[in-house]
Amino acid sequence: MAEATVRHMDQDQPEAAALADREQAILALERRGFPGPGAKERAIREELGLAPVRYFQLLNALLDDPRALAHDPVTVNRLRRVREARRAER
Repeated sequence: MAEATVRHMDQDQPEAAALADREQAILALERRGFPGPGAKERAIREELGLAPVRYFQLLNALLDDPRALAHDPVTVNRLRRVREARRAER
């Protein structure tokens, strides 16, 4: 019975399970390609109003969020592989 209650509570709060607009915008930006050096940083500042350092902090946390994986599994898995490869190089 407790299990049914938990499922019911999750269904009552679907917005709690969804990504915020800013989180979705971060993933959308990561799906895009950028033509040259500095273009991505410029887009981060202009479109999201974030400093690149803060953007990458938020992105890194987002890669560990199961909601992000459910929202965009291709992008999140690709970025996780890149992150792990960089960690292995250190």
